[in-house]
Amino acid sequence: MTLNPITDLQLWQQMLLYAAPLIIAAMGELLIERSGILNVAIEGMMLVAAVVCFVAAFQTESPLLGMAAAMAAAGLMALVLAYYGITLRGSQITVGLGLYVLGIGLSSLIYRVVFGVRLTPPRVATLGPLPVPGLADIPVLGPIVFQQNVLVYVALLLVPAVHLFLYATPLGLRIRATGENPRAVDALGIDVAALRYGATVVGGLLIGLGGAYLPLTLTGTFSDNMTAGRGWLSLMLVIFGRWQPGLALLGAFLFAYVESFQFKVAMATKLVPPQFLLMLPYVFAVVVLIRIYSGARAPRALALPYDREVRE
Repeated sequence: MTLNPITDLQLWQQMLLYAAPLIIAAMGELLIERSGILNVAIEGMMLVAAVVCFVAAFQTESPLLGMAAAMAAAGLMALVLAYYGITLRGSQITVGLGLYVLGIGLSSLIYRVVFGVRLTPPRVATLGPLPVPGLADIPVLGPIVFQQNVLVYVALLLVPAVHLFLYATPLGLRIRATGENPRAVDALGIDVAALRYGATVVGGLLIGLGGAYLPLTLTGTFSDNMTAGRGWLSLMLVIFGRWQPGLALLGAFLFAYVESFQFKVAMATKLVPPQFLLMLPYVFAVVVLIRIYSGARAPRALALPYDREVRE
């Protein structure tokens, strides 16, 4: 079996398939962090969203209801983060880690309560490719980009949508200002807490959609820790992208390409231990993050609770 990392169209198509959940979750995390809230619970939120999506889709036979349930579950966890970090002004890292650990246990519990222990795991129908008429027939680009499932298209459209929202709308400007200087925003009579609550919950909904992507597209079922670090990678992509949607998209493509390539190599040869190949994408992510983080500047008010009564 030969493998050309440049001309293999299936490799590039698979790259987009693996990049989509990272992009969706990263856009949600970016919105949250731009408002000044640090969410380190993203891995647990995606796990809970994945199991809730799977249960809802299995019971209703509707992937759309599965997505809605997943988004609601992650949105509720984001609301807990917002209440603790904004209203109670507690440590966002502490509550985030707590929600992360909760998500790991809760996702397994929900699955076992609903399905019990089975020799054959239940499955749902995965989303198939939805070719875009006309565009799907374009040579090279058509099969790669325009013969994907609907959530891949959502992920790709989400990046320019988030960019335009943050940089071309008054509300986006206010959210960015809240992440940089909440006292100045408050001085203008704008409710800082409301902005942060809104950004956190909307970001949580997107993270939930990223979690729903896994059972609906990649696996068709749920398994413990099925996110496999994708939540942490999405958090990393926000840093890699220096809190810019376009650069975060590039980071998602880089990681997903390495992940797709290692699968191809694993199929093509048995000389390299599979554990080593599975490690490669994460090693790549760590190396790239170390190189990038030195020049990155986070929003100045990130993870800092705001109290209008406290003088700075």
